[in-house]
Amino acid sequence: MECAPSLGLPTEQALTTETDLQTDATPDVDMMTVPIEEPKTFAELGVLPATVQALAADGIITAFPIQELTLPLALAGNDLIGQAKTGTGKTLGFGIPALQRLIAPVDEGFDEQDDKIRGKPQALIVVPTRELGIQVASDLEKAGRFRGVRVLCVYGGRAYEPQMEALQKGIEVVVGTPGRLIDLARQGHLSLKHVKTLVLDEADEMLDMGFLPDVERIVALVPPVRQTMLFSATMPGQIVALARRYMTQPTHIRAINPNDDSTLVDAIEQHVWRAHSMDKQEVIARILQADGRGLTIIFCRTKRNAQRVSDDLVDRGFAAASVHGDLGQGAREQALRAFRNGKVDVLVATDVAARGIDVADVTHVINWECPEDEKTYLHRIGRTGRAGNSGVAVTLVDWDDLHRWKMIAQALGLPFDEPLETYSNSPHIYAGLNIPVGTKGRLPKASQKRAGLDAEVIEDLGETGASAGRRPRAGDKHSDKNGHDKHKRDERPRGEKAEKSHGDRHSGDKHATDQGADDQAERAPREPRDRQRRRTRSGSPAEAGAETGTSTSTSTATSAVATAVDGTGPGGHDSAEPGEGDAPRRRRRRGGRGRGRGAGEVADDGAEGSGGDSAAGDGAE
Repeated sequence: MECAPSLGLPTEQALTTETDLQTDATPDVDMMTVPIEEPKTFAELGVLPATVQALAADGIITAFPIQELTLPLALAGNDLIGQAKTGTGKTLGFGIPALQRLIAPVDEGFDEQDDKIRGKPQALIVVPTRELGIQVASDLEKAGRFRGVRVLCVYGGRAYEPQMEALQKGIEVVVGTPGRLIDLARQGHLSLKHVKTLVLDEADEMLDMGFLPDVERIVALVPPVRQTMLFSATMPGQIVALARRYMTQPTHIRAINPNDDSTLVDAIEQHVWRAHSMDKQEVIARILQADGRGLTIIFCRTKRNAQRVSDDLVDRGFAAASVHGDLGQGAREQALRAFRNGKVDVLVATDVAARGIDVADVTHVINWECPEDEKTYLHRIGRTGRAGNSGVAVTLVDWDDLHRWKMIAQALGLPFDEPLETYSNSPHIYAGLNIPVGTKGRLPKASQKRAGLDAEVIEDLGETGASAGRRPRAGDKHSDKNGHDKHKRDERPRGEKAEKSHGDRHSGDKHATDQGADDQAERAPREPRDRQRRRTRSGSPAEAGAETGTSTSTSTATSAVATAVDGTGPGGHDSAEPGEGDAPRRRRRRGGRGRGRGAGEVADDGAEGSGGDSAAGDGAE
């Protein structure tokens, strides 16, 4: 079978208290199971009325299991480690306690604070990716809006000035990536001396990305007396070591079934197929026409594949956009806004978005190829089936990646380690995903109802550099057929490129030089010049030579070589001796670039045909 069997949703959650992370900790507490008969409301859990009202305005009334287990301990000020399956509400699990511990502008005592303290960050949330930071900041801003909590998200790709101005005006909560946080702190714009709550979100991802030294530098800037919370979907040994160093007797809370070793959400229907790379576009085009399909995310391993798949889907009539590292931050945020607003319903992304997209209506996740490991697979398909909803995950495995998929299936305990061989006309595609029979690989005109990416305005973020928010498109005069920016690949001046190309090619290969000239003209055509070119010899006009060159314009390559060997010019003069009153003439080797002579043709200045004049003029330029 290609579908994972339904394991059933757990009816009880596990609360594990791990106080052995500190050497002076109390003895271990045995695992306790806490039956959850009916979810509690946030008001029953002791959340401030203003926060409860803000959450209710967004339709959030009751708490998820991870929130119900963490809030009592976190609101009491205890350090904790939260572990739950992806998409189960970890953000509010640490966001609500962080908001509750700070003094907001509308709270009593805010104006009585010292001027050195008022407006300084009181909560710091460190995230591994830009997209995740934007999502976390948005959730916290909504939860604290009735108290006037000011939330700032800082990350690379944006200009420094707006972030510095916001910090000067006053901020209560800062959400950011490690690099930009360190930059602002080093420049003196970000003060972390008054932080009461420190949160490390998706800590395992930060360790995988090599952010551990940066995290240690950030922790050193925060007061030692604080509340520290660490949240992640997986808990490797490095996380435990990190908690041992920076946390005080943390409580480890796992909102999972004690007998459930899987880290996958049971509501996700999984399909794993072995597909040919030449047929994947047809397979995906049919999946995107399944009945009941909502927003869809397609994950690719490389940036080039992400852009290529997106461009192909647009050509097939789908409203698609891409998010990858070659795009500027403005273009990436434009695609994410269009995806959230429903202007595009297909988002093609690399793993940069695997932990930063939290959209409630994502129904399908498609892996273009086999993920690198089980953690990547876990976080990719975790973009669907969030907040109690169901979802569908489809993974297309190449023949070369079968061994990698077997390792992933074994690590996650999946029952299908042998993917089913699948083609675009395989019957189980239509039956398994509820695709109408007869569906083809192109979206009909009648079904093309989305506004598309161009309907979303791109925001000017003050970016610098070649990408600077620009999104290359296929067919753009500045991009190649795959939509990649050619100016970004090679931004040298035209003269430098021509000289380098001329030097790299053998001067005797006329075919290669003509092809190089054609390629150069195709990449950047220029307007023809109407100026008259004049040949000079030692600073004086060479009119006689020009006339001679005109009269011999029909000479062949054979006569030119013979002339060079005999040493006589067309006019009967010895080419090795200067004419009467003329300056000595140079012997030039023709050939190479452009419209000149072929290989091995050697002639005197002004003594050959008009074709030689044109080639010499190009070379002089």
